[in-house]
Amino acid sequence: MRRIFNHAGFSLIEMIIVIAITGIVGSMVALFLRVPLESYVAQDRRARLTDTADTALRRMGRDIRLALPNSVRVTSAGSVVYLEFLATRSGGRYRAQGGGDILDFTAADDSFDVLGPAIEMRAGDSIAVYNLGIPGADAWAGETLADYIGVAGDVNTIAIADKKFPLASPGNRFQVVEGPVSYVCDPGAGTLTRYWGYAPAAAQPTAFAAATPRALLANRVSAPVSAPCSFDYQPGVTERGGLVSMTLSLSLAGETIRLHANTQVGNQP
Repeated sequence: MRRIFNHAGFSLIEMIIVIAITGIVGSMVALFLRVPLESYVAQDRRARLTDTADTALRRMGRDIRLALPNSVRVTSAGSVVYLEFLATRSGGRYRAQGGGDILDFTAADDSFDVLGPAIEMRAGDSIAVYNLGIPGADAWAGETLADYIGVAGDVNTIAIADKKFPLASPGNRFQVVEGPVSYVCDPGAGTLTRYWGYAPAAAQPTAFAAATPRALLANRVSAPVSAPCSFDYQPGVTERGGLVSMTLSLSLAGETIRLHANTQVGNQP
């Protein structure tokens, strides 16, 4: 007995029709999905730029709040903007009278007692007393700074290189200075960079050696605006705090964000 099999299939024309219909449907779906997808990508790009700028400005704000009173300075060279200050780690009160090792302001002195808890000192630290940021009492010129020459650790008596400080602090206060810090915004290179670990200099802006420690805080600082970076310092007076205003613009693939932040600076020495 012979069996008969029916073979089901489709023709070439049917296959071409199916491919054409699938392409049409796919094009319509892609057309409807393109705008939401582009919107999502643009939103993600803006969020990443905003996060980068916000992190950089917050880092700058934390550093600036620890600046030595009256040490913040802003300058520029061409399109490059510099924000520089002397960073402090701690401070305290020196002995000005009574028994013990007082800090003498009538002659060069090489040590003084700390009133209160011991102060942590490290190699390379400096001691600042009553920095007013004016000629004769300017830390950048070394007039209100003395190098620490004692051992590292918690100390109750601070040993310094012989120094006659120009002015006594009304509150008998001193600050422990770690060293200068600079934030350099270079729109040409598209970067915002933090520099530290260099010797303070009276001249502005500071010229950094190749070995100067640095950290990149933000790139793409090349927004299509007239001033991608703007730093402004209003010193106020010594009885009040100063104000640092910072604006940072970043751009990527046609997206631009611009953030602004203000930071108070304690200028009472």
